Amino acid sequence: MSKNEGTLDRALRVILGLALLSLVFVGPQTLWGLIGLIPLATGLVGVCPIYSVLGIKTCPVKPN
Repeated sequence: MSKNEGTLDRALRVILGLALLSLVFVGPQTLWGLIGLIPLATGLVGVCPIYSVLGIKTCPVKPN
């Protein structure tokens, strides 16, 4: 799979994932915070399966 997330998209996903994941330890301490693993993982890997299905690509095109 080729990367389909740009730098800003990846950074925002990592920040959002960490913020959601923190809900497991602080705040309401609910397991719903584990949903933060999804944006965290896609942000770290750089590939979003939903983007692939929809044909969206936020990473810049690299010239050959």
